[in-house]
Formats: sequence, structure tokens, C-alpha cells
Amino acid sequence: MTTQQLVAEIKRKKSFLCIGLDVDVTKIPQHLLAEEDPIFAFNKEIIDATHHLCVAYKPNTAFYEAYGLKGWKALEKTINYINNNHPEIFTIADAKRGDIGNTSTMYAKAFFEDLAFDSVTVAPYMGKDSVEPFLAFENKHTILLALTSNQGAFDFQTQKIDEKEVYKKVLEVSKSWDNASNLMYVVGATKAEYLEEIRTIIPDSFLLVPGVGAQGGNLQDVCKYGMTDTVGLLINSSRGIIYAGNGKDFAEEASKKAFELQKEMEQILNLS
Repeated sequence: MTTQQLVAEIKRKKSFLCIGLDVDVTKIPQHLLAEEDPIFAFNKEIIDATHHLCVAYKPNTAFYEAYGLKGWKALEKTINYINNNHPEIFTIADAKRGDIGNTSTMYAKAFFEDLAFDSVTVAPYMGKDSVEPFLAFENKHTILLALTSNQGAFDFQTQKIDEKEVYKKVLEVSKSWDNASNLMYVVGATKAEYLEEIRTIIPDSFLLVPGVGAQGGNLQDVCKYGMTDTVGLLINSSRGIIYAGNGKDFAEEASKKAFELQKEMEQILNLS
């Protein structure tokens, strides 16, 4: 999916919602455990109930890798279901990969070619030659960790080197990499006060913004400081939507929570 197609979907659905499919088997409704593939059964119902309200889905691969081959098959079935039934949806492999040379190329092939995701999250710590192999894939997006929503972000990301915070250095340097137009960035919703300065460095790039909802991020603040002329935001909510209910009506409850966020986004878009 190109950036232009993503923007068109945001306008069509009046939504810039991304739903995180972070499936913990201990938290899904008990009746699904009788299914042959409980993880996929859960995801399928969530997708069927929410696809019209969001523009992206983001499975965190750790929640699938933890269950070995069965988990990986559930991830494959999930992404195939989205791609075959809702090709307008932007898909994000939240894998936080990153290694040098051929290793990164193989990571990229796994997510972009084998699983056919539109994008993958990548850690920038190893620098240019660990990220450019991802950027080499046409019409695929690399979402670079810039300023994350966790408390540990202050350990390194906001520390200064030569009077400049590390996350700002990451943003500035990454703009010079080959195919940098394929970059998006992760900026946590709990760091909304930083967005104004971030937009001076990357004024037009899309930002994936986790942390709205369960982690306490504020949608209004994120949009106030981070929105661009083409929206430029994908706001992720995971637990707050997919675990809104725990009974047989769990998908309906998830839809209600997604609808609340979508309506708030529609109001913001109408005012912008």
C-alpha cells in the first residue's frame, strides 16, 4: 500500500485508527479455547467487527511467537484473512527487528514477502546498514522506533549527546538514508508534548502512535501537536479495544470501543 492509498482510506473512513492484535490466550473468552485455532478465531471476530472503523491492524509478533509454530500459523492466517478480505487495510508487523546486512534483508523478506505485511517496526540502534535493507522494498514501509511510550524511553532516547536528544538525532540522520521516503516513525502517545518539536524535524512523515487508552495517552493532545495536512497519524489502541469484553459478545464490545475512537477522530478531522 502506498502512502497516498493510506491517506485516501483515512479520508474515506474518517478514521486514523490502528487496532493492535496482541492476543494473549489467557485473556480471550473461554469459549474460544475449544476452537482448533483460538488465536485466529479471536482475531477473525475482532476483524469482522471492526474493519469498517479502522485503517490499520498491528499484530505484535511476540504474542504469536510465544506459542511456537501454532502461533506463527495463527499470524499467517490472520494476515492472509486481512489481505484477502480487506485489502484496503494497512498492515503492520510489530516485530521491532533490526540487524546488519543480509540478516535485515531476511527479516524484511519474512514480513514483506512471505507474510505480505505492508510495514514492519524496526529498531534503529544498529544504524543505517541495519535499516536500509528494509527500505529497499518498493511500496513497503519501515516504521522506525523514535520516541516510545514506555518509562524506559528516558534511559536513552531523551538523553543528550552534544546538546541534542538521541531521538532527535535518530530522526535527523534517518532522513539521509536510501529510500527514506519509505520511513514512518513510532512516537508514543504518552510523549505528546514532544510532538511539536518532532514535527519540525519530520513535518510530513506518518507517525504510528501507541499508548492511547490503556497506557493513558490523550488523543486530543496527540492530534493538536502531531497532525499534518494529510493527517500523518496512525493512532493505535490494543487492549482497550480487543479486551473490551470477555463474553460471547466480545467482538461487539470491541466494535463499540473502536466506534467511540473513530467518532472522536471524525470530529477532529472535521475541525482540522
